[in-house]
Amino acid sequence: MANYPTHKTARGGDETGSTDEKAASANVEDNRPQTVQAPAFIRNLTPGERQQLEKRLKRKIDARLLPAIIIMYIMNYIDRNNIAAARLAGLERDLNLTSTEFQTAVSILFVGYLLMQIPSNLFLNKFGKPAIYLPACMVVWGIISALTAVCTNAAGLLANRFFLGVVEAAYFPGCLYYLSCWYTRKELGFRTAVLYSGALISGAFSGLISAGVTWGMDGTRGLGAWQWLFIIEGAATVVVALGCYFVLPNFPRTTKWLNEEEMALAVWRLQEDIGEDDWVNSEQQTFWQGAKLAFTDPKTYILLVLLFCIVASGTVTNFFPTVVNTLQQGALSSNGGNNSNVISLLLTAPPYVLAVIATYLNATHADKTGERYWHITIPLWIAVAAYIIAATTTHVAPRYLSMMLMVPSVYSGFVVALAWISNTLPRPPAKRAAALAFINAVSNCSSIYASYLYPKSADPQYTVAMIVNCATAFGAVCAATVMRVVLVRLNKKLEAGVWVEGAINNALPGEGGVKNGFRFKV
Repeated sequence: MANYPTHKTARGGDETGSTDEKAASANVEDNRPQTVQAPAFIRNLTPGERQQLEKRLKRKIDARLLPAIIIMYIMNYIDRNNIAAARLAGLERDLNLTSTEFQTAVSILFVGYLLMQIPSNLFLNKFGKPAIYLPACMVVWGIISALTAVCTNAAGLLANRFFLGVVEAAYFPGCLYYLSCWYTRKELGFRTAVLYSGALISGAFSGLISAGVTWGMDGTRGLGAWQWLFIIEGAATVVVALGCYFVLPNFPRTTKWLNEEEMALAVWRLQEDIGEDDWVNSEQQTFWQGAKLAFTDPKTYILLVLLFCIVASGTVTNFFPTVVNTLQQGALSSNGGNNSNVISLLLTAPPYVLAVIATYLNATHADKTGERYWHITIPLWIAVAAYIIAATTTHVAPRYLSMMLMVPSVYSGFVVALAWISNTLPRPPAKRAAALAFINAVSNCSSIYASYLYPKSADPQYTVAMIVNCATAFGAVCAATVMRVVLVRLNKKLEAGVWVEGAINNALPGEGGVKNGFRFKV
């Protein structure tokens, strides 16, 4: 087996440096990572040979990870948000729900969702077997989603949705952390976009599937269309989960389908990028130390505000079929009833298709340039304009234009912001795991109150909801600006040789090893 470098904490000062350098070393001796050498076979590669080897490795990793996580997230998002389509398929009518009860059923999922994200991510970091953990959680949430079909009243629906949120909490923050354990910081933007494309694709497919079920299965075997919707999509989730169990790898150091050289390169790439090995063994993956480091880093809270505001501005997607249905009142009301609902479900697909394209292009360019701020804020300015249009008109053409812009703009910025978390809080891995879960959990709190912004009494314009979404999109721009200012200042300190906590600081004078040149991505 290849001799992989391991991370150790440096002890003692630099014996060859000046008195000032020794003092500087003493101040950081408990925190400064020791420089390490690449494995011998990597040192012996020419730059061209390494580039080719790394390119083949990334293709192999991509082929194994990306299709599986996309399909898993499609099912995750469908099972979470299919209640919006079920509303148009007769759920409220059959369960005798009031508008408030339905809104509570939507929001209560996010209570369970946010409560379990940090414990789940810290457990995954400790357990070290995402290939088992993520599919197992998926099987459970698929079963819970399918069981929604047997609910007969509001109480049963609320309980079902709460536990669905508890189990679904494992996937998205867990997968963000999982990707950050396989890819370098410059590769994360595109891979995060690939992951989130699952949500966007699900938005398109969910509308099409829901339209088909609503059109052709209402009353089949005595079940309503909304019941068939939950049964079909829940059963599909279980089947996908069982397949992914045989496909997903664990972490680079512990996976079995890489040969010795590939494993050594996969581990070294990350150590070179973030300054330490992401996985050694469970004893070194501490729960509370990672959480403590995340909670005491001010950058965590700036990123928290940024992600909270972006998610809040995108909560329109939780009720997107309902919002799109308002177009019927302007142009399609003559179709009426079930046919009108089918048309609404079909009209939800194009914005999500455009969102997939826009998100890929934005994230790919962000990775290519290494830039983050403008790739987040420019889409959010477009979102601000879209919400202003939606709040000020009920005419079909401009209103549908605003809907075509809402989803692509919010989520184009969102996926780059997600990658910015791992870029900004890269080490240690337990800190990154806690920060990803904490930020994602709190950012989803907005989905709890947002459910009450879309009562039936507010249609067709949903003015208050659109104003709130516009304001939070602007708030996200402000938070991103603050984050950029902070990171620029920290980068100047790194350039000046000043120690920056949580960064990958250069080796002190007289030490061997490669100077990493780490800078925060802005």
